[in-house]
Amino acid sequence: MGFTEEARVLNDAAILTMLDAGCAMAQEMGQPQCLVIVDASGVDLGVMRMHGAKFLAMRSARAKAQTAASTRAPSTNLPEGVRVAVALATDGALTGLAGGLPIRMEGVLVGGIGVGSGSGAQDIEVAEAMLAAIGADKV
Repeated sequence: MGFTEEARVLNDAAILTMLDAGCAMAQEMGQPQCLVIVDASGVDLGVMRMHGAKFLAMRSARAKAQTAASTRAPSTNLPEGVRVAVALATDGALTGLAGGLPIRMEGVLVGGIGVGSGSGAQDIEVAEAMLAAIGADKV
């Protein structure tokens, strides 16, 4: 029995590629966004607030990314009946708002993305573009 495990992690090139792709998609749709990428344990790896994005959307984007990484599922999968209680219990770190997606590479969870400042559909579209930019598994 060993005391270590191998882990897959996102490298700096992946973070920069995802942020660039997210900004490009947001510019294309004309909706500035806040973008947050976290590792599998919810620690920030990349953060971007585009000029014109709602500054408080940074908080929701971070919560969306942490939710996706923690639950290993889109943030909208958080059951409706527990959303308020979970948000209160985690001091806002978890949310059921649209725009949070897990990042998986060949089935292995490596992090989460959170996008905020647009509509839920816009946030998801930007997050999906970020995943596609690095060849991550589709959600």
